[in-house]
Amino acid sequence: MQDTKVDPKLVAELTEREEKRLEDSTPKSYELFKRASQHMPMGVASTYHARDPYPVYFTHGKGPHIWTVEGQEIADFHNGYGCMVQGHAHPLIVEAIQKRAPLGTQFGLPTEDAITMAEHLSGAFKLPQWRFVNSGSEATMDAIRVARGFTGREPLVKMFGSYHGHHDYVMVSLGVKDFGEVGPRDNYKSISYGAGIPQCSIDLTVAVPFNDIENMTKRIERMVAEGNAPAALIMEPAMMNLGVVLPDLEFLKAVRAVTKKHGIVLIFDEVKTGICTARGGAVERWGVLPDMICLGKALAGGTPCGAIGGTEEIMAKVNDGTVFQVGTYSGNPLSMAAARASFEQVMTDEAYTHLNHLNDRIIAGCDAVCAKYDFPGYTVGISSKGCVNFASGKITDYESFIKHQDHELVALAWLYNFNRGIIIAPGREEEWTLSITHTDADIDLYVSAFDELIHDVTA
Repeated sequence: MQDTKVDPKLVAELTEREEKRLEDSTPKSYELFKRASQHMPMGVASTYHARDPYPVYFTHGKGPHIWTVEGQEIADFHNGYGCMVQGHAHPLIVEAIQKRAPLGTQFGLPTEDAITMAEHLSGAFKLPQWRFVNSGSEATMDAIRVARGFTGREPLVKMFGSYHGHHDYVMVSLGVKDFGEVGPRDNYKSISYGAGIPQCSIDLTVAVPFNDIENMTKRIERMVAEGNAPAALIMEPAMMNLGVVLPDLEFLKAVRAVTKKHGIVLIFDEVKTGICTARGGAVERWGVLPDMICLGKALAGGTPCGAIGGTEEIMAKVNDGTVFQVGTYSGNPLSMAAARASFEQVMTDEAYTHLNHLNDRIIAGCDAVCAKYDFPGYTVGISSKGCVNFASGKITDYESFIKHQDHELVALAWLYNFNRGIIIAPGREEEWTLSITHTDADIDLYVSAFDELIHDVTA
């Protein structure tokens, strides 16, 4: 336990009780897990789907709810890590897919919907040139390559603890649980996130602290002085894999200034902030314009899609063939039709007003619960995204997250929610993502479950 001063023994007892309750209610999932494990590592298609001792499997979703194989209806505050801000099976997106599918779902050739979407994104995110890919990981991978081709440099700077997808160059300096061997804040070591990452990739990726102008600037200036100037700095404008960590606006401005000073391409990873927090994402919200933007997750209403935006000068390296940015499924007609329907008809001004209303209510409700039980947690939220930090110390970056966050309570919160008909993102990504189809009743359910959790752990 960290700052919450909750009895670890009580948390362990509650965890055991809630785990048994879950296992008693999910026998079909356990049978599927045994079957799946014969041919799928951990019994799932992605390690992020895994859960110990076994995952719960799902069948379908509608609006703000999804259903388990047991037939249990669950209020979905997970929403595919934010992919489904439009809600499940939104009628307008379903209609667009149904109209497109009979006409062909893949050609490996250009279509008009991709042009229209590039025009929409250019207007919303203030960058003129766009390319489409199939996921956020592909977007960040290709953006880094374009930045390297543009600058002729190789080193990469990222924020320590940020997740930017599953390719080698960004699977560095995250998931660290002990900062004892990480080093000083102006000289963090680069650490592999699991096995299989080449040492050369690790060595080329330098991590700096989020929301720390002084130490971020020191590290970059030292790299430049040593003749090792970065090609790019990639960052989430708001960190979204530690719950939610909002930026100090002066920090964003300082990042923009130091990268511009040294000709470093500034890449905003808006895979989670884009679409989910505003039509124009962090660029619209905070007014800091990067050189490149990566989108994914919610872009195409639950179909696989990502996008890369850039300035005319940088994307000229793609335009003239200097950098190859390619992909068989890039801009495929099905995803483009879904993305267009979402952008034009679903994620309207009224939709964002509704999201902001819901988020205000869930934050106020959870804050009231913390005050009611004198519990030292606090909320952070931004449009459809938010979390409760189980910490009395403020979390401003990854190092403070490790120091202050009560990770046992984070795990217990997931169990409490699920057993009360709610699903949230698991583990260190403990957070909610609202959809435009959520209602005040869904918010009341969430706050009620949170009240029960805090009541029990402070008893």
